[in-house]
Amino acid sequence: MDATGPSEPTGRAGPPAATFAPPPPSRYESQKRRDWNTFLQYLRTHQPPVSLPQCGGAHVIEFLRYLDRFGKTKVHEPGCAHFGRPESPDPPCPCPLNQAWGSLDALVGRLRAAHDERRTSGEVENPFADRAVGVYLREVKERQGKARGVAYRKRWKRKRVASTAAGSSAGADKRGGSSSSSTAAGDSRSSSPAAS
Repeated sequence: MDATGPSEPTGRAGPPAATFAPPPPSRYESQKRRDWNTFLQYLRTHQPPVSLPQCGGAHVIEFLRYLDRFGKTKVHEPGCAHFGRPESPDPPCPCPLNQAWGSLDALVGRLRAAHDERRTSGEVENPFADRAVGVYLREVKERQGKARGVAYRKRWKRKRVASTAAGSSAGADKRGGSSSSSTAAGDSRSSSPAAS
């Protein structure tokens, strides 16, 4: 048996070696790490190079525009015959391919979270949370919606059931009786005959 190489297994079966490996990162965490590394690479290759503390909303918008080079979503220009039509054109048109609005929005969300995780106390504000970035994303959303003939509509959140129930009991209080007190009175009346 060589002391420098792996030993041959013996006939004895011992307990398995306890190795505690961390679980593999989730798909979201892996994507977030890739996006963060891509953004840092973009800042390093920027002319002139930009350090993370110097980065602002304008740099984030430049990065999002840079990513349009690799987009796969056809965005028709206002002069195109297919502008405003949701179906795909039969003859191909020369309109550019861009990143889809939803992809950019998700990317900014992941980068915003990644920046918050790595942020130190003395660091500047999160550039991905900059108001200009939100305005840019809204403009992309509207432009792509018009180009495809699809209006993105804001979804209103439904009121929670608990708040609706609280509202109805408050309404009962205004009408002269509390729903909880009337329920308690009803319970005491229904239990009285059984007690006697």
